Amino acid sequence: MNDRDERHELRRAGQPIGRRSFLGRMIGASSLALLGGASILSKDVFGSVPTPLSVATGTNYKNIVVDAIDGLGGIGKFITGGERVVVKPNIGWDSPPNYGGNTHPVVVKTIVEMCLAAGADRVLVFDNPCADARRTYANSGIKAAVEGLRNPKAKVEYIDDNKWVTKKLPGAKKLTEWKFYREALEADRLINVPVAKDHGSTTLTLSMKNLMGVIGGSRGQVHWGLDQKIADISTLIKPALIVLDATRIMLSGGPSGGDLGSVRVMNKVIAGTDPVAVDSYGATLFGMKGTDIGHVVKAYEMGLGQIDLAKVKVIGG
Repeated sequence: MNDRDERHELRRAGQPIGRRSFLGRMIGASSLALLGGASILSKDVFGSVPTPLSVATGTNYKNIVVDAIDGLGGIGKFITGGERVVVKPNIGWDSPPNYGGNTHPVVVKTIVEMCLAAGADRVLVFDNPCADARRTYANSGIKAAVEGLRNPKAKVEYIDDNKWVTKKLPGAKKLTEWKFYREALEADRLINVPVAKDHGSTTLTLSMKNLMGVIGGSRGQVHWGLDQKIADISTLIKPALIVLDATRIMLSGGPSGGDLGSVRVMNKVIAGTDPVAVDSYGATLFGMKGTDIGHVVKAYEMGLGQIDLAKVKVIGG
């Protein structure tokens, strides 16, 4: 193991790696002790400082996940001991990792490892996929990656239809009441781990679109006024941390894909707490702006985040 890999192992395990990361974890733990529930906007952790995004690039996907989260102060800023954590990747499609239809399994596995090292009592991974769950979970590589940790606190769960809960969304404009997965509602922390890709209905699917995987009911009904409804979901489900997988991005044919020619390898991971800022940055990977994406604009208009990247502090690159 070289020095760089050893530093990443220390970070992943939550061991001291320097004054900045140590202070980040201590400040994060103190802040989170005053907070509760996955529904709290993690911008509270950063206070009045400009919205931060952390971008890491490299071919070792485990390392860049760690680097991206470290840029925000480390996993200890978001997860503390004894918490129930949901890690919500995109596992929606029956395709292998190189096609870019689902979150990369190494990205998911690394985040689960980091949560466990930070003392999470339980880490649950799930999605409400468009294709058959048994196939998507297997062919995405995510089920095997998480179960390969052989840690009883980490679990990949298929959707249990007994766990849908009808919730009112008082801040919503169109989706004022809908069914949400109970685990997403009751988790102490939710980490949203989308993959960046093309989408035929919403132009792109990034972090806010990925939260459709925690809702039930008729997808057809949700697709009427979809941009506003995606923004509405974010009034209720507010992740503690977002890690956008742009290790490879699907440029066309989304969201299911199926053509390797439409996939571009980017080797990037973007971490943040502001869904509008994360998605606005993600749009730039496709030569677009946040203002080009309908649901991003709707969310910005509702005060859910910052769309102007000039007002965002980007760490790394």
